[in-house]
Amino acid sequence: MAATGLAATLLTACTGGAPQSPAPARMRAVPNPGFDAWVEGFRARAAARGIDPQVLARAFRGAGYLPDVIDRDRNQTEFTRSLEDYIAIAASDDRVATGRSMLTRHRALLARIEAQYGVEARVVLAIWGLESRYGARRGDVPVISALSTLAYDGRRGAFFESQLIAALKIVQNGDIPPERMTGSWAGAMGHTQFIPTSYLAYAVDFTGDGRRDIWSDDPADALASAAAYLSRSGWRRGQPWGLEVALPQGFDMGLTGRGTSRSVGQWAALGVRPAAGGALPDHGPASVLAPAGSGAPAFLVFRNFGVILRYNNAEKYGIGVGHLSDRIAGGPPLFGRFGPDATGLTLEDRKHLQASLTRAGFDTQGTDGVIGDNTRAAITAYQRARGLPATGQPSRALLARLRG
Repeated sequence: MAATGLAATLLTACTGGAPQSPAPARMRAVPNPGFDAWVEGFRARAAARGIDPQVLARAFRGAGYLPDVIDRDRNQTEFTRSLEDYIAIAASDDRVATGRSMLTRHRALLARIEAQYGVEARVVLAIWGLESRYGARRGDVPVISALSTLAYDGRRGAFFESQLIAALKIVQNGDIPPERMTGSWAGAMGHTQFIPTSYLAYAVDFTGDGRRDIWSDDPADALASAAAYLSRSGWRRGQPWGLEVALPQGFDMGLTGRGTSRSVGQWAALGVRPAAGGALPDHGPASVLAPAGSGAPAFLVFRNFGVILRYNNAEKYGIGVGHLSDRIAGGPPLFGRFGPDATGLTLEDRKHLQASLTRAGFDTQGTDGVIGDNTRAAITAYQRARGLPATGQPSRALLARLRG
């Protein structure tokens, strides 16, 4: 999600084993006198910021208070997903396959975008894949209602009021009527999930029809806007985001993190090597990231990694975009392996657990190895059906029982 920290959590709606967002049933507005009074007060503030009263009237004609938005904001699942789970979701077989299909389908468009903005097609596709599952999850919440509800609520009132003003400017500019301005519950919009202020700063009219339409089924404006965002943030064409590396035994983990930058030659002298073999490529100062700790996959990241973080300032998101972009371009899965999780299960164990439950009639809605709400529900149903304590938790004992 452009310039926010929310996009990483959107992945949870895009995998079978992970928690699912509610089905796209449209949120319903409910009467709220306090909200109505807030809107009346807001009209004066909006007018002072240059919003035409007629635009205000039209935008709020169908707007209303959305209690479900407040519930979402109050109960955000701050998933501290492991890097292993995050990569399993971000670069799932399905997401990689769809990305490659989209590369073929939109090759000419992506080539024109790359020629104009200097951002490689695979990177633009990876952002599209993570932000909205290649346009399949653009959001159907009325943005004016969502942002005004959040601004009225007050928990982050100033931020959401600024986004609401920006959304009204988008309407006033003629890019989209308020009835078509839909997005996530937090106001992120379109194929590339721009928040309104990011839209005003970076969105482009690539089709030349006079509107910057990131909502249309045609993704041209949205994909070009993402490329424009990265380009203006300093993207360097032809340079990688980073690569997976193998760290030598006894490597000082205190040297990891973006706060430590060294030349490629210095990293090589310390024993850092590409996980795929060969010599380290030299694209300037680099940092070693090892989010999962010693013995797990590690990465050497360059300047372009920091540019991805301008889009979403979360290291896992940056690694997810980078790795997915490599996979779309034909690259391999990670070479490094993650150890067993807290339950003693590896990723392959968890995939087998999901597949076994589904075969037994307890559908986990996917076999990605990520233990989410669907898998826990399936485990609970299986345990109850077998007269076992209904913990809903995976375990080696449960896996052994299913294998037996």
